[in-house]
Amino acid sequence: MAYQNIAAALTPQDIQEIKAALQTVQKKMPFLITLSTEERRKLVKMGDKSLAFVNNSVTAAQSNREILPATFDVEELVQDYQLATALTELLISMQQLTEQVDDTLMAVGSEAMTGSLTVYDYVKTASKKTPGLKSVAEQLGERFKAIRGRPTKAASGS
Repeated sequence: MAYQNIAAALTPQDIQEIKAALQTVQKKMPFLITLSTEERRKLVKMGDKSLAFVNNSVTAAQSNREILPATFDVEELVQDYQLATALTELLISMQQLTEQVDDTLMAVGSEAMTGSLTVYDYVKTASKKTPGLKSVAEQLGERFKAIRGRPTKAASGS
């Protein structure tokens, strides 16, 4: 869908239901783990190009069990491969959803900032003649004050 102004809302109940659905997803996969950066670095990676290799090795292992050591668990290899393919399918769906949420957040955030900048401009102008607005203008202007002596991107026009 092409981007247009977003006019939507999520009720507190909607948010709770979405969070509950996400918790259900997590409960369906109690085996999920979190790897450290070091652990991720050390692991042998299976990317898209390796999928055919792993599939072929599973077939080879199932067809030629006699050449493998007795300690090699072919069923574990099959289970790992099946889980990897299932998780890949789920990950693609989740990444698409994440991308949509991220894009929508960016667009609606832009809309909110654009509207807020308009309000700020009007408040700054009106604060020159309307009593009580000077402090509001100063409060809104805090967003554009320099950090450690450097102007922010918005203040520098970038």
